[in-house]
Amino acid sequence: MTNAPTVSLSIAQAAKASGLSAYTLRYYEQIGLIAPIDRRSGARRYSDTDMRWLEFLVRLRATGMSMQSMQNYAQLLREGNTTSSLAERQTLLEEHADRLEAGLRAQRETLQYIRKKIALYEELRAVPKRA
Repeated sequence: MTNAPTVSLSIAQAAKASGLSAYTLRYYEQIGLIAPIDRRSGARRYSDTDMRWLEFLVRLRATGMSMQSMQNYAQLLREGNTTSSLAERQTLLEEHADRLEAGLRAQRETLQYIRKKIALYEELRAVPKRA
């Protein structure tokens, strides 16, 4: 029994499923962010493995990871599960997670500040106006 891909999507289908444009998918492949996609009759066909990788990339991008960091991660992944590759990938993700957590803390502080301001406006509006 082989581990044959269970999904075979065209570039248009992969674009729709991933939320990325076909142009972006081609660009990601061109810059090495995506490994070369299998082709049938000259047309790209995206496997379930390709789609899981795209989902990961979309999540990284949505959290503000730079393209260069994503490319570094992709290159390390292509190196395989060597001790150094695993350690570097883990470090890259840990550093990114730390930046995300710091950003979330800052957003929570800002939200608290805004909520206090809203409460102030509610208090001011509740005080009857003097004629």
